[in-house]
Amino acid sequence: MAYSLSIFRKNVLVTLFLIGFAPLLPVTYTKPSTFLQDFRITWSDSHIKQLDGGKGIQLLLDQNSGCGFASKNKYLFGRVSMKIKLIPGDSAGTVTAFYMNSDTDQIRDELDFEFLGNRTGQPYSVQTNVFAHGKGDREQRVNLWFDPAADFHVYSILWNHQHVVFSVDEVPIRVYKNNEAKGTPFPKSQPMGIYSTLWEADDWATRGGLEKIDWKKAPFYAYYKDFDIEGCATPDPSVCASNPTNWWEGTSYQQLDAVAARRYRWVRMNHMVYDYCTDKQRNPVPPPECLDGI
Repeated sequence: MAYSLSIFRKNVLVTLFLIGFAPLLPVTYTKPSTFLQDFRITWSDSHIKQLDGGKGIQLLLDQNSGCGFASKNKYLFGRVSMKIKLIPGDSAGTVTAFYMNSDTDQIRDELDFEFLGNRTGQPYSVQTNVFAHGKGDREQRVNLWFDPAADFHVYSILWNHQHVVFSVDEVPIRVYKNNEAKGTPFPKSQPMGIYSTLWEADDWATRGGLEKIDWKKAPFYAYYKDFDIEGCATPDPSVCASNPTNWWEGTSYQQLDAVAARRYRWVRMNHMVYDYCTDKQRNPVPPPECLDGI
C-alpha cells in the first residue's frame, strides 16, 4: 500500500504493479461488503441503482434531477477510496464529485475530488480543493492521463496529522501539508463524512461555463464500486484519532517517498492545468502554504 506502486512513462500510465506493503496494523473500520452497509442515499433515490448485489452502484443525471449519497458515519483521519467509472462521451457541464465534509457550515473542513465533464475527445479534468476552518479557494486542476470513462480507476484520500494526499490509481496528484506552525489552517479536529454526487454545473464546470450540457445526450451515468474506508469513526473518535499505531500515521505515510515524489512532480509538470498558487489575479502574493513545496 505504499505510494511507490506504479511504473509509467510520460503521458502514458502503464499497468500498476504492487512492489511493497506497509504493515497493516489494526484499524477501526474496513470496507463494507455492500453499499448500504456503510452508506445512505441523500438525494433522489430513484436515480441511484444498486448493482451486483449492492457491491456497486449506478448514479444517473437527467433533466429532472441529479443524485447523491453519504456515509452513515463521520471519520477523523484515515484513508477512503472508491473505484469510479465516469460519464463517457459528451459529458460537458456535468460534475461527478467525491469528497469529505465536516458539515459544519461556516467553519467547515472539506476535501474535494470534482470530475469535470468534457466535450467528446477532450481530456477529463479533476479538480481538487481543500477547506480548512472554513477557508477554501485552494483549487487545483489536473487533466487525467487516461480515459476515466473506459474503465474503473481508484480515487483515494489519505488524511493524517502531517498531510492530506489525493491519489489516482495510487499516483499522488495533490498534497496539502500541515503548515499550522506557519499560520495555515489544517483540518485536524472535525470529523468528516464521505459524500458523492452527480449533478449539473454547466455555469462553470467545462471551460469556465462556455460549454453547456447537451441534454440530448442524457441520461448520464457514473458507476462506483469497491468502497473502502479505513479510519476512526465517530461518535467518539478522539482516542482512535490520536493513536500512533494507526497505519495511516506510520512513518512511511508521513511524507511521500522518493519515487512517489518524482511521480507527483511528473503529474504537476505534465498534467496540471490550473493552480491557485500561481494565479496572480486571484493571489498577487502566493498563499503561505504554496511556498512550502512538496
